[in-house]
Amino acid sequence: MFLGLDIGTSGVKAVVVDDHDRVVAQAGAPLAVSRPQPLWAEQDPEAWWQAVATALDALAAEAPRAMAAVQAIGLSGQMLGVALLDAADRPIRPALLWNDGRASTECAELERRFPAFADIVGCRAMPGFSAPKLLWLARHEPQALARTRRVLLTKDYVRLRLSGEAASDRADSSATLLMDTRGGTWHEGIAAACGLAPARLPRLVESTEIAGRLRRELAERWHLPAATPIVGGAGDNMCAGVGAGAVTGGDAYIGLGTSGVYFLANDRFVPAMGGGMHTHRHAVPNLFCQNAVVLNAGAALAWVADLLRTDIDALTAEVDAARLTPAETPVFTPYLSGERTPHDDPTLTAAFSGLTHNTGPAALVQSVLEGVALALADCHDALLDSGAEIGAITLTGGGARNALWARLIAAALGRPLEVQADAQSGPALGAARLARQGVGGPLIAASGSHRAVASEPSLREQLLAKRRLFRKHLGLR
Repeated sequence: MFLGLDIGTSGVKAVVVDDHDRVVAQAGAPLAVSRPQPLWAEQDPEAWWQAVATALDALAAEAPRAMAAVQAIGLSGQMLGVALLDAADRPIRPALLWNDGRASTECAELERRFPAFADIVGCRAMPGFSAPKLLWLARHEPQALARTRRVLLTKDYVRLRLSGEAASDRADSSATLLMDTRGGTWHEGIAAACGLAPARLPRLVESTEIAGRLRRELAERWHLPAATPIVGGAGDNMCAGVGAGAVTGGDAYIGLGTSGVYFLANDRFVPAMGGGMHTHRHAVPNLFCQNAVVLNAGAALAWVADLLRTDIDALTAEVDAARLTPAETPVFTPYLSGERTPHDDPTLTAAFSGLTHNTGPAALVQSVLEGVALALADCHDALLDSGAEIGAITLTGGGARNALWARLIAAALGRPLEVQADAQSGPALGAARLARQGVGGPLIAASGSHRAVASEPSLREQLLAKRRLFRKHLGLR
């Protein structure tokens, strides 16, 4: 048995899988995002730990025999976050998250100081990434940075609490923009420009390398074996790639979680020079990953559900019953907290257009699904424009359960999709697979079952017409 932990933005998911990749037990706990000012997005690192503890307490109660058989633990987590810890390893302030947009000015400063910035780290400086946010902290909260003993990513803070070890894997860390991505080492010059001495950054390990062992008191609490090894793991995008089977060059997946991620495994390092694209190291040796990201996917659906004062499942049922065509729904641009690909603009805002007296809740919700699908089509085009060769595309994440959304995305891209049967386990499953390889097992033991979704010609024609309105709303041709 192998335990995979995914510390996401909206919640923690823990899964135990067997030697054949079958999920034998799972549990979760919610997380909330704080937005104290416009463009800001923060979470308390202690909330990550409490959510992990809640999920593992549930697994220990519900599946003690499975927990007792766990051979290794893998970690996945939301990427780009900045957690500052003091000399006692206590959080100094809330962590700045991946969808925090306050550091635009600092992006320009980093690129001015390092003309080859994108070629070194893999992409242009963008506000959500760690390096610009650290520079913002150095300028606006220097006292906090002066007190900082360690800077850790989300899953690495959890690793510290689990094992006492401050370490990070090269895949997740390559997305901080503090690393020489080709070389796999911290870039001391960029770190120094952000106000950090190298000693404040964690040691680097490979994704399947054992990076620590579970504390004795926690092993006893959760019925896990003593000193259970904890491997390096990876960021949630890379772990979702492993969970979706995107482990050879040309494999791709689209993850529908809080954000929408279009991930392509590549055996070449292709630095992204603009358009909100970014390239990092994959969790798989000798592979890199090109990424295009829509900042609001599931978050946009949750927003409209809250706006309409109902839950997502009820809305989905209403949309399915309405059987609306794209011609009957408004245009929605899903930029509720700015956008990364292809606009790289944290100030971009969302909008509905084409509203009439006949526009009801079902039409609003479907337009949100369509808007995210069209934004992902922008991501698809951005990847193709980079010269990427895209093979099979797997759809994963919680949103993949929505059959209409899958149809809309396939039609918007003009490509068939393979939908993972257990799509919600993606990053946690990937983390468990990395744990298994870390103790000598295969990375992927089973291919898993998928459901094919075709790109329907009539639906594609309707979405192409809608995409023209979508782009016109943005002032694009």
